[in-house]
Amino acid sequence: SGGGMAAEGDVELELETEPNGSGGGGDGAGGRAAEKPRKHDSGAADLERVTDYAEEKEIQSSNLETAMSVIGDRRSREQKAKQEREKELAKVTIKKEDLELIMTEMEISRAAAERSLREHMGNVVEALITLTN
Repeated sequence: SGGGMAAEGDVELELETEPNGSGGGGDGAGGRAAEKPRKHDSGAADLERVTDYAEEKEIQSSNLETAMSVIGDRRSREQKAKQEREKELAKVTIKKEDLELIMTEMEISRAAAERSLREHMGNVVEALITLTN
């Protein structure tokens, strides 16, 4: 009975080696064997792509922290600059009638009209010109 097992083992081995090794068995087998490597190559290429991607991801995540802090710094600087600008704009004296004129002429909200007027240092003509452009 032990011999029978060995034979079975041999058959299994043959089955395993056949698809890779003996491609030239017949035309049918040859055709199959020719297609196989191509599939395998693309698989290897895909795997390579996946590992490249994973490595890139690692690099990106470390750069991300740096980038985030840079962006954060820039944001807070811009925020400060904006606040300074708002303070400057708030100091600009604007006439109520100018404000109302812009609101009615341009059909915009009070806030938008006021902002425009302040940006032009209270010059209603310049504010209107900019709004119409």
